[in-house]
Amino acid sequence: MRLTQSPVKALLILLFVTMLLAIYSLSVGAIALNTQAVVSALLGWQNDLHATLVVNEIRLPRLLLGVLVGAGLAVSGAAMQGLFRNPLADPALVGVSSGAALAAVAVIVLGGSVLNDWVIFWGFFALPFSAFLGGLLVTWIIYRVATKEGRTDVSLMLLTGIAINAIAGSATGVLTYLASDEELRTLTFWSMGSIASASWHDLAIASVPIVFAVVALPYFARPLNAFLMGEAVSTHMGFDVKKMKWGVISLTALAVGAAVSVSGIIGFVGLVAPHVVRLLLGPDHRWVLPGSALVGAMLVVVSDMIARTILAPAELSIGIIMSAIGGPFFLWLLIQRRAQSGF
Repeated sequence: MRLTQSPVKALLILLFVTMLLAIYSLSVGAIALNTQAVVSALLGWQNDLHATLVVNEIRLPRLLLGVLVGAGLAVSGAAMQGLFRNPLADPALVGVSSGAALAAVAVIVLGGSVLNDWVIFWGFFALPFSAFLGGLLVTWIIYRVATKEGRTDVSLMLLTGIAINAIAGSATGVLTYLASDEELRTLTFWSMGSIASASWHDLAIASVPIVFAVVALPYFARPLNAFLMGEAVSTHMGFDVKKMKWGVISLTALAVGAAVSVSGIIGFVGLVAPHVVRLLLGPDHRWVLPGSALVGAMLVVVSDMIARTILAPAELSIGIIMSAIGGPFFLWLLIQRRAQSGF
């Protein structure tokens, strides 16, 4: 089902819907605010200092971080699916998020001891850079294990992801055991995926790498389109396949690492968003990549609204909401693939 015959118009529609959801999300929470109060607070016209504080210091950084994380994870998922030529590739599902999370947890727990020199050297960027390296290493391992002669074995890719998730989960468990009470409280909620404690500081950490990756990945759209027909065909068309592979792997790890470092593991965004965009706009990566960014942002923003209202004043983690959405969606994809293969 195409949203419209013009991909540009479709992207503009998705952008408009994303903006409407973003504005509405600022009014949703334990303290309900109407649209007029939200707009007034954003423009500095609000005399109610309490409403201004809620909007500008709590909900606005949370919203912007949700948009960034959703866009980064979704574009990474779309790029991975193109690189692996497989619609089941997802940063969380195949272990990239777990690898990034393990590196981030190591910095949180061991930053004052074993990794003290590392933290001092990198300072402000120690956590996101560590998560980037963890995601990069896992992405490279998955590609090397599951891909041979330009073809990716789906079963091997998923099994590799299961193995990496198990290894990362085990190592994270050991680090959690070593954590202090304060670190443990942080890790428990963070490991399930959440932007509840979002701040302008978190936004400053994540914004540059995620925005860079989201803007840069669409430049690989044409090589990824050619790569769908095979590595040899892509090479004959004049594309540098090796450069494309490492560019996509590096940018994907950068976006996932930065997202995980500020929100924890939020699964299925990179799986659901690209499939929705392909249904609306078709398979061309020139539209799939930017469209995935918008749909991914919407998914995280909507999930966050549900997370903070369904049990208000208590909050669920976004990871739980996305698992409830993405789990059945993933099962449906598997059933579709089974029907197509005739198994």
